[in-house]
Amino acid sequence: MFAQDDGFDLPARDQIDAKYKWDLTDVYQSKEDWQKDFDFVNESKIKYLHFEGKLGDSANDLLACLKFDDEMGIKISRLFLYAMLAKDLDLSISENNARYSQIIALNSEVAAASSFIRPEILAIPDEKLKEYINENDELKVYDHVFDDLLRTKDHTLSKELEELLAMTGPVTQLPYDTFSVFKNAEMEFPKVAGENNEGEVQISDGRYSAALFSTDRAYRKRVYKSYYKPIIKFKNTFLTLFNGNLKAIGLNAKTRKYKSSREASLDRNNIPISVYDNLVKTVEGNLQPLNRWCSLKKKILSYEEMHPYDTYVTLFPSVKREYTYDESKVMLLEALKPLGEDYLKNLKTAFDNRWIDVYETKGKRSGAYSSGTTFGVHPYVLLNWNNQLNDVFTFAHEMGHNMHSYYTGITQPYPYADYSIFVAEVASTMNEAFLLDYLIENAETKEQKLALIEKHLISITTTFYRQTRFAAFEQAAHEMYEKGEAITPEILCEKFAKMYQDYWGKDMVVDEEESYSWARIPHFYYNFYVYQYATSHAASAVLAEKIKTEGQLAIDKYLNFLKAGSSKYPIDVLIDAGVDMNTKAPIDAVVKKMNSLLDQMEELL
Repeated sequence: MFAQDDGFDLPARDQIDAKYKWDLTDVYQSKEDWQKDFDFVNESKIKYLHFEGKLGDSANDLLACLKFDDEMGIKISRLFLYAMLAKDLDLSISENNARYSQIIALNSEVAAASSFIRPEILAIPDEKLKEYINENDELKVYDHVFDDLLRTKDHTLSKELEELLAMTGPVTQLPYDTFSVFKNAEMEFPKVAGENNEGEVQISDGRYSAALFSTDRAYRKRVYKSYYKPIIKFKNTFLTLFNGNLKAIGLNAKTRKYKSSREASLDRNNIPISVYDNLVKTVEGNLQPLNRWCSLKKKILSYEEMHPYDTYVTLFPSVKREYTYDESKVMLLEALKPLGEDYLKNLKTAFDNRWIDVYETKGKRSGAYSSGTTFGVHPYVLLNWNNQLNDVFTFAHEMGHNMHSYYTGITQPYPYADYSIFVAEVASTMNEAFLLDYLIENAETKEQKLALIEKHLISITTTFYRQTRFAAFEQAAHEMYEKGEAITPEILCEKFAKMYQDYWGKDMVVDEEESYSWARIPHFYYNFYVYQYATSHAASAVLAEKIKTEGQLAIDKYLNFLKAGSSKYPIDVLIDAGVDMNTKAPIDAVVKKMNSLLDQMEELL
């Protein structure tokens, strides 16, 4: 094992023990095998011409086209997985970046070649389509696909326009791709004096996040201020990329005749805009717990002012400790026992078979993610371990995604072997909730319990309140663009800073650097993704409570939720599991929980 903190420079890939690195041979044995599949798809895309104009002729013609399209989709998703994972291990390697660009381009070409499928199916009279399904058992697999397709009939274009829109894929992806490479591989962060002014530390995304938990306030401030220097320096570059993304998403929405980018994004998963509005309105009407948390923290820390770089530091430094990756695996297996033996068995399989890339290395993509469902291949998890308690929770979070993708992938046929982003964060935040329960139950002192209550408060702050604030900002930015208003760094900074101030309250001093956070957050390129962190946090809290109180019945419902994929609309999948996100109740429950935690903390103190 390579000790991540041995020295101040990031290690190279070859300094990390193999067991802590992905085994990409589970996807392709070699780059040559990847190229063979790439060539196959590239050469096969012309076969779509055999089906064009014939989908309404017979059930057999329709089925043959859909099965061929599935075959192409399965290979493309596998090609994409390998290219993405290889690229993210070292963003400075041009060969890997080129391979990723190749599959993005090929995917766009296949999407263009297959763009006739949607409009042709929609041109089949509804009664005739039902006859096809009734007379062919294999077509019944696509029943929900057809329902979803018919639902979006008014937003489906002609064959020519669908083909044109598909061809714009690589272009509309450029803002995010450029952002990712520029911020992770090319933009240089400065060095600063380390904790207690010892040595020098090269700032990175991972080390920035870790520094915010340091008890050395001067060090936190140094890293925080220095981290934003290159971001502010290149604010106009980030603005160009940010605006480019607004335009790309707006182009798709306008072309498909939606009233807004938000409506277009939510409609993909049949999520009513009222769910989004309900979240933002309910949370912004209940900011008192977050304001209260800021005031309490300021009082306990005896600070004259609270700053953004103070929001993560622990109030209980005496219980601070580091967590190795290996001991964290043991903790997760204990903490997630309430989810049952089958879940634990599959979790251990992931641990033991190099599904996880653990440590931060030179050129590696920052942050953490699970790769999602790729039909026929297990999902992978990327981490950047820094031995913090936060890393343990990130680990639990991403393994929730990993198991969700795994269960979906082995249960559902290809058309449904993925799940909506609306439910994506339920499994991840569920794992975090059980980890927190486990740690609190095993706390040995009052201080340890207080520290874990603090962790729970920070979790609600970041996953529930912060993501709702991001959602409100994202909505505001898109509305500015849709109204034709000028968008400058100064305007975005002013809006971001005001929201930050409103959420945290009068005791928070919003530094200028914080106002530039819009420029560094990759999720703003994910197309109305962030609100689902908050809704999922609320949903998982309800489901976790059901598992505790109802036992095996709730566990079975939860595992069925993990297996459901996209076989139903996401709202309905959650209702089957036991929570209705059409109501305010789950959101109100989180607000109530935070106030309860604050009461407990004040009582213990």
